Amino acid sequence: MSRTMPTLADLAAAAGVSTMTVSRALNNQPGISPRTRDIILKVASEKGYTSNRVAQKLSSGQSRVIGVIALQLELPFIIGVVSSVVRAAAAAGNEVLIYSHPEREKQPSSSVLHLLQQFTDGAVALPPYHDGFVEALARGRFPVAMVDSPIDHADLSCVACDDYGGARSAMKHLADLGHKRIAFIDGVEKLGSAKERLRAYHEAVAVHGLARDPALLVPGHFSHAGGHAAALALLALRKRPTAIFAANDLSAFGAMAALQEQGLKIPQDMSVVGFDDAPAALHVHPALTTVRQPMEGIGRAAVSTLLSQIAGLAPDSVRVTLPTELMVRQSTAAPRD
Repeated sequence: MSRTMPTLADLAAAAGVSTMTVSRALNNQPGISPRTRDIILKVASEKGYTSNRVAQKLSSGQSRVIGVIALQLELPFIIGVVSSVVRAAAAAGNEVLIYSHPEREKQPSSSVLHLLQQFTDGAVALPPYHDGFVEALARGRFPVAMVDSPIDHADLSCVACDDYGGARSAMKHLADLGHKRIAFIDGVEKLGSAKERLRAYHEAVAVHGLARDPALLVPGHFSHAGGHAAALALLALRKRPTAIFAANDLSAFGAMAALQEQGLKIPQDMSVVGFDDAPAALHVHPALTTVRQPMEGIGRAAVSTLLSQIAGLAPDSVRVTLPTELMVRQSTAAPRD
């Protein structure tokens, strides 16, 4: 049996108010009391009413829906930021539509941007970014707030953490403990965060007089498997490092697993530092020393930046950089003599 969607007039009659009042309640607009709003929302729920976001956007210019483009939802950093975006959007009276691309080696098609333009007021875009995708976002003339952009673009706002400063603090911590041979497990080279962390590693090697050995720099691709393979490669060196700095926590977890599988103790035989402060960093053994990214703050800042654009306000800066914090735990210690 077909079921007809109730109209605003139906909801108004059931709630004993005008259609304008119903419209204001459903669109979270001012001018009605909280009690009346609650009554209308309860009636709408009981009658199975769902708003037509496309029609709403055509009539008012806004759908009160924010899009999120996140290609790798399983990464701890992405999960943390997306969760923060959802909370910040809800606090501002917006819904969230999340898009994830199943084929990560392929760039999202132009239809993705078309759908977002049709159903949402703007989007938060999270890494990784494919070649040309940033330019496609800029050409779309559509409000976008990027997280960890690989390039600075005059037409796109970006929110990121102080990757360079965070990586420098991690390297200084290891150098202060007495480590001279520090290996670095690199991330995804296309990302701005990976470039900044690598830059900080090279500069810390020079500043602290550490060993300059190309063999100490290995790829990890921001993944558990990559970190695991990188650690095995470092253990195969004739002169092993005494500490490993991984570009993110996931690759640090992989490195720790490889070290422990080979019978090494952390930090007695090898110190390990990560970057993110994912929730699991506290629960691995030993607890991981890592650089904390303000994931909650990044999500809130991205939503705030996006909503400002949607409202037609010019941002104070096209790039927002948030501070990091080194969390010293049990995975680092002075090297053995």
